[in-house]
Amino acid sequence: MENKASSAYETISGLYQKRSTRVLVIFGAYTIFLVVSMWLAYQLRFDFFVSVSSEEKPFQINMYRVMLWVVPVKLSVLFFFKQYSGVLSYFGTPDLYRLGKAVVVSSAIVGIIRLQDSGALVPPRGVILIDFLLSFGALAGFRMGCRVLRESISRSTNTGQRSDSIRVAIIGAGDEGANLAKEYLNKKGLGRIPVAFLDDDRTKHQTRIHNVPVVGLPESVEDLKEKVGIDEVVIAMPTAPAKRISEIVRNLQKIHLKFFTIPSLDQISTGQVKTSQVRTVEIQDLLGREAVSIERESISDLVSGRVVMVTGAGGSIGSELCRQLAGFNPERLLMVEQSEFLLFSIEQELLEKGYGGTVVPLIANILDETRMVEVFETFSPVVVYHAAALKHVPMMEVQPKEAVKVNFFGTVSLARLAVRFEAERFVMISTDKAINPTSVMGATKRLAEMYIQSLSLLGEAVLPKFMAVRFGNVLGSSGSVIPTFRRQISLGGPVKVTHPDVTRYFMTIPEAVGLVLQCAAQGTGGDIFVLDMGEPIRIVDLARQMIELSGLSPDEDIEIEFIGLRPGEKLFEELQHFGENLHETHHPKIMRFLSNQRESPDMEQVYLGFVRDLQSLGRANVKERLKELVPEYKPFVN
Repeated sequence: MENKASSAYETISGLYQKRSTRVLVIFGAYTIFLVVSMWLAYQLRFDFFVSVSSEEKPFQINMYRVMLWVVPVKLSVLFFFKQYSGVLSYFGTPDLYRLGKAVVVSSAIVGIIRLQDSGALVPPRGVILIDFLLSFGALAGFRMGCRVLRESISRSTNTGQRSDSIRVAIIGAGDEGANLAKEYLNKKGLGRIPVAFLDDDRTKHQTRIHNVPVVGLPESVEDLKEKVGIDEVVIAMPTAPAKRISEIVRNLQKIHLKFFTIPSLDQISTGQVKTSQVRTVEIQDLLGREAVSIERESISDLVSGRVVMVTGAGGSIGSELCRQLAGFNPERLLMVEQSEFLLFSIEQELLEKGYGGTVVPLIANILDETRMVEVFETFSPVVVYHAAALKHVPMMEVQPKEAVKVNFFGTVSLARLAVRFEAERFVMISTDKAINPTSVMGATKRLAEMYIQSLSLLGEAVLPKFMAVRFGNVLGSSGSVIPTFRRQISLGGPVKVTHPDVTRYFMTIPEAVGLVLQCAAQGTGGDIFVLDMGEPIRIVDLARQMIELSGLSPDEDIEIEFIGLRPGEKLFEELQHFGENLHETHHPKIMRFLSNQRESPDMEQVYLGFVRDLQSLGRANVKERLKELVPEYKPFVN
C-alpha cells in the first residue's frame, strides 16, 4: 500500500511539475513577445529614431519605464483570461477569440490610463494602437506556430513510402470520397492507396477524381476485386439512406471483402474527426436515422458568452452536451461529474480541440449540497443542463433508495439552487421510461419532472424556465443494448434478448443532444419535450443485424437466446401518458406536452416527506410510496 501511495504521489507531483513548467514557458514567451511588441511599436511610431534627449522627445526616453508597468498589466489580463492554462500546440478558433478579447481589454486599460494621465510615463496614443496590433499578431502567431510545428512533426513521421500499402476501393465519389482519396494520396504513411471509385451516379462513371478512376456501380466491386486486386473497401456515403448502406454491406459480406466507413457528416463538419479516420460499419449506420438540422442561431443566443453548467458531464449524454456546447463559445462551460476518470477524459478531449480557456472541470456529487452551493456561488451559471442520473433499470429495481436519492432528490437540490442563484433556464434530461412507468428508474424520473413542473406553476418572474426533455435509448451509450450485444458476439454468443417482440426507440447521441439544445432555446417554462425517435425497432432484429455486421450468421455461428423480460422492463415504450396534451413545435423533430398539474400533490411536501422517511423504508415500501405519488406507475411483477 505504501509503495502504491508513494507511486501515486510521485505521479501527481510529476504532473504538477509538468504543468508548472508549461506555465513558466508560456509566461516567459508571452513576456518576450509583449516587450518586443512595445519596443517595435515605439520604433514604428517614431520612424526608428527614438531619441535619448528628454528635451527633444520626452515620450521616447521613457519607453522602458512605460514597459515596466504596461507589460505586467497585459500579463495580468492574459492570466485573467486563462491564457496560461492551455496547451501551446493546440490552438483553435475559440482560443484565438479569447486571446483577442484579452489583448483588447489590456490595450483598453492602457488607453484609459493614457486618457487620465498624459504625462511622460504613459505611451502615446499611436504607440498604444500599434502595440495592440503587434502584440495580438505576435501572440497569435506564436500559438499558431506551435500548432504548425506539432502538425509538421506529426506529418514527418507519416510520409515515408510503404511497400505493403493496402489497395482501397472507395464507394462514393462525392466530396467525402474525394477528400478521403486526397488524404490517402498525400499521406503515404497511412499505408493505403486508392485504386478506384464506385458510385451510384452513372454520370460520374469513366471520370477521374485526383487521377483515381470512377469505374462503375458499387455492385461491380466483385469484378473489380479480381481485376485490380482490392484489399479493402471504404464506404464514403454519409448521406445515403440506411437501406442502401445495408445492401452494400450485405454484398461486401457475401464476397468476403473487409470494409469500413467514414465518420458521420456531423462529426466531419464540426471538426471532431477527419475523413481519413475510417471506422468499422456500426449498427447505427443501418438504422435509417435521418440527419437532424438544428437552429444554431437560437442556441448560440442562449449559450454564447455565458456561463453554462452540465451535470453528469462524463456520461454518454453529458459528454456530448459538453462537446456541442463548447462549439457555441460559452464564457465558461462548467463540467460537473463525480467520476474523476470520466471527467478527465472529456476535459482532455476538449482541451485538444482548443477549448482550454472555456472548460472548467468540477469534481462534485450533486447530492453534496455544500459543494454545489460553492459551485453556484463561484460561477453563477445561467443555464443548467441536468444529465446526472442513475439509469440502469434492473439495477435500480433492487436499489430503489439510490434511484430516489439521485434522480429525485438530486434534481430537487439542483432546481432549488437554480432558483436561489437566479439561473435563467434549467433543462432536465428525462426518459421515455417516465411515461406510464413500470420501473423505479422511470418513476423517479417522472417524480423529478413533476417537481420542476410544480416550480413553473409558481409564476414568479425571477424563477428559471424549467423544462424536461424525454427521449428513448441512445445508440452506444454506456449500459445500453448495443455494447452488450457487441460483447456477447465477441465471446461467441449467445446473444441474449429478453423477448421476441420487445421493441425500443433509438436515436444517436449527437442527434439527441442537438435536439436537447434546441428544446432549451425554445422552452417557455413547465414544458416537457419529447423527441421524434422515428419507428420502434425490434431488439431481435437489431441482434441479427449486429451478428451479420460481425461477418457471422445468426442462429448458425451465433445463437440468439430469449431470457424473458427483466424487472422493470416493458415490452414496448410509450410516447405519452394520461393527462398530457400533445402540441407541435416549430421544429419537426420536437413535440411539446402540457400536463394537467392542478390536482398534483404539493411537491415540496412530497420531497420533504420522502427525505424524512426514506432511510426507514424497505425496498417494497419505497415502491409503494412511488406508487402513491405517481399514480400511473405500475411496479414490475415477476
